[in-house]
Amino acid sequence: MKVGITGGIGSGKSTVCRLFAQKGIAVYDSDAAAKRLMQEDGALRRQLAGRFGEGTFRDGVLDRAYLAGIVFADPQALADLNALVHPVVMRDFDAWAARQEGSYVILESAILFEAGLEGCVDKTVAVLAPRELRIERTCRRDGCGADQVVRRIAAQLDDDALSARADYVVVNIFEEDLEPAVVKLDRIFSHGSK
Repeated sequence: MKVGITGGIGSGKSTVCRLFAQKGIAVYDSDAAAKRLMQEDGALRRQLAGRFGEGTFRDGVLDRAYLAGIVFADPQALADLNALVHPVVMRDFDAWAARQEGSYVILESAILFEAGLEGCVDKTVAVLAPRELRIERTCRRDGCGADQVVRRIAAQLDDDALSARADYVVVNIFEEDLEPAVVKLDRIFSHGSK
């Protein structure tokens, strides 16, 4: 079984995934995979350079600042980037999942629903937290200003939309509540079927 875990910035999605990993569950970080594949996949590199220009790669290395400057200023460019990258990531995820042992694997994705990836998994979990707490956590973690975090939150699905679309919801206000939530979900997924 494939389980997709999502949540907005500062929600604690990565913490929940780390707790699953500590239980021996294989976790695929789609953000890290996308960065790796944009660098390593020859066909994808050619497509990115073709769409976003030769400046996409500087001395053979993906120039993430250059690319971000284009896609975060233009919704169509962002959609084009996602249309190029997501199919490559999902093929990589499927191949990775086939090599894993155990009753289920996890796909960690900040934009699971926005990218239409929920169709690639059997169950979905949304990690939610109050907006002010998310801002505080992210500022502390990334050393950034609240205004930057607020802009990133605005670009993501809100908690109501996430909870409406997810099969399961984990509310992360107190970190000590996460372990029992993960234990309960692990029990469900370990004994569940597709």
